[in-house]
Amino acid sequence: MEKKKALFVNHLEGESSPYLISHLHNPVDWYPWGEEAFKKAREENKPVFLSVGYATCHWCHVMARESFENPEVARLMNETFVSIKVDREERPDIDKMYMSVCQLITGSGGWPLTIVMTPKGEPFFAATYIPRKSRFGMKGMLDLIPRIREIWEKEKEEVSRTALRIIEALKELSTNKNKGALPENIFREALNQTSRMYDRQSGGFGKAPKFPAPHIFLFLLRIWKRTNDNEALRMITHSLVKMRSGGIYDQIGFGFHRYSTDTNWLVPHFEKMLYDQALLTFTYTEAYQATKNEFFKDTAEEIIEYVFRTLTDQQGGFYSAEDAESEGVEGKFYVWAKTELKEILDEEDFDLACNIFNVKEKGNFISEEKMTGTSILHLDETLDVQAKKLQIPEEKLRMHLENLRQKLFRKREKRIHPHKDDKILLDWNGLMIAALAKAGRVFKQDAYVNAAEKATRFVLENMQDKKGRLLHRYRNGSSGIEAQLDDYVFFTWGLLELYEAIFKEEYLAFACSITDDLINRFWDEQFGGFYFTSKDAHELLVRQKDIYDGALPSGNSVALFNLVRLSMLTFDYRYLEKASELGACFSEDIMRAPSGSSFFLAAYDLALGPSYEIIVSGKRRAGDTEEMLLTLASEYLPHVTILFHPENGEKSHIRSISEFTKNLPPFGGAAAAYICQSGACTLPATRTEEILKTLDASRKL
Repeated sequence: MEKKKALFVNHLEGESSPYLISHLHNPVDWYPWGEEAFKKAREENKPVFLSVGYATCHWCHVMARESFENPEVARLMNETFVSIKVDREERPDIDKMYMSVCQLITGSGGWPLTIVMTPKGEPFFAATYIPRKSRFGMKGMLDLIPRIREIWEKEKEEVSRTALRIIEALKELSTNKNKGALPENIFREALNQTSRMYDRQSGGFGKAPKFPAPHIFLFLLRIWKRTNDNEALRMITHSLVKMRSGGIYDQIGFGFHRYSTDTNWLVPHFEKMLYDQALLTFTYTEAYQATKNEFFKDTAEEIIEYVFRTLTDQQGGFYSAEDAESEGVEGKFYVWAKTELKEILDEEDFDLACNIFNVKEKGNFISEEKMTGTSILHLDETLDVQAKKLQIPEEKLRMHLENLRQKLFRKREKRIHPHKDDKILLDWNGLMIAALAKAGRVFKQDAYVNAAEKATRFVLENMQDKKGRLLHRYRNGSSGIEAQLDDYVFFTWGLLELYEAIFKEEYLAFACSITDDLINRFWDEQFGGFYFTSKDAHELLVRQKDIYDGALPSGNSVALFNLVRLSMLTFDYRYLEKASELGACFSEDIMRAPSGSSFFLAAYDLALGPSYEIIVSGKRRAGDTEEMLLTLASEYLPHVTILFHPENGEKSHIRSISEFTKNLPPFGGAAAAYICQSGACTLPATRTEEILKTLDASRKL
């Protein structure tokens, strides 16, 4: 059959982003971000309509179907604007800047992000989702566009004044003039704020919509370790159990959805993002280290199973996300009707599924498409509690439930799957590398570490330019877009975790190399801190710098974490000095809202100490060395870095990276561990129990 020719082809032809490609045949004459669009706007004296979204964004799809595919809206847009479409995941620098504009103008933000600006890129209007027709007091595109055109033609001076005020406010946001040490009570204040936000019934923090916020748990774990505050640990364990049991977790195929639309973790926004899988894998792994609760280990391993099955490219990189929609309906792939379960399962399995997963006749999910009578599978109680209620052994219940899950999974696989965004982003891959290396080391799973190393090799071979500088995006054999702050620091985090998992010096050396490049090109020499873009990047209106830990930890927070760890691993105090400067330059911002910088404070906890370097010296594959390393990996030691110093004769470059190790030979032919702090080391210990006892005693001094 002859392929039907598209009615429209706009200027997005040849773009790599799946999001931009999805708008290629809109009747809106979209341009990608670049000089061509802005030149056209200047020549035709038109404002620029900027629309920012991403491939798995549900409301982006809704606005596209309602407005951007509508001929009447498209005609108005083409007459009034030069329209630019941006993928926020490809260009987080553009998204970050104009999202700040939206928050300044409207007090909130989200995607799709809509900005109207002058041909110079100066914004004067902002919104998120806009319907086609006006409703409930919200102006629709058909009414809004003529009004903006009228303002542009008749009120140019006011438009210019508005834009200038917004730009000045943006510059003020990105200028951190405060410097000074954080007060001693900063951890307690952050803990108190976090505790006030804590949902004591359902776990998590804040009200709906409720996000997993893994960096808050990573902070709380460190505060628990520092203070022995059992309330901090209870907030962590309670929340992690509730999240895993809720509808925000895919009970059949595993992995976390992006957030819950309610406070009880029941009804999710169904898209699945790589960064959530990475950070939550890391969090559940650390929770297992701290508590030895197998539930947390199982959850981390299930998330990894999902990532391997669905988000892993055969070359080793990791894809970005899965959509919330299939067949144009949000959640359709994931929900179940009771009648459907009855057709698939025998009577015993059906009764168990309805009981365990809370399946009712009326269902618990009503989509925008009024898809009633369907249920989001979730657990009201953990399996150990349910086993007691059902009066059957827990292990028997687990086996029965796993068989049932696999039946439903096989059936679900026959459905039309949500769209997959198959671009590979360096920053999110860095997070996944860190999570896999950490989980592989803790759970003694070589497959996880091997996947982390394969992804790292993929990045090193495919995501650098001719000068050896990192690139942000890879897709279909092509890399591009200069790497930004998050790319550098998240990948460095991955490299450091990978080094501590397998002790290949090349990864530690590369972490040093790209951190040196980061300092040279991203550091603010006047006020301190790292800009989001490099000094030689294409200039936007404002060079932004932030410290807020949102859906992801901020680049400055992770940079602090990396700098402290690098100084401990290399004994190069240049990194510690830079960490000290970074720790001071955002102090007033952090003191105003400590809970908003939870990962920064987790890194500050490591910097403040007492922290230790454990240098294990011995033969790499010898039994005593392996046992020592594996035992240390199983413990929750957030204030410890581990460096491996092979015995004399083994090939190693560690002495050139960390010269301090030259004077630490193996002890009596056996594996030995030196516990060091600020360059001073204990006598070598050959038994792991001695090491742990020494660490415990040191922290109680």
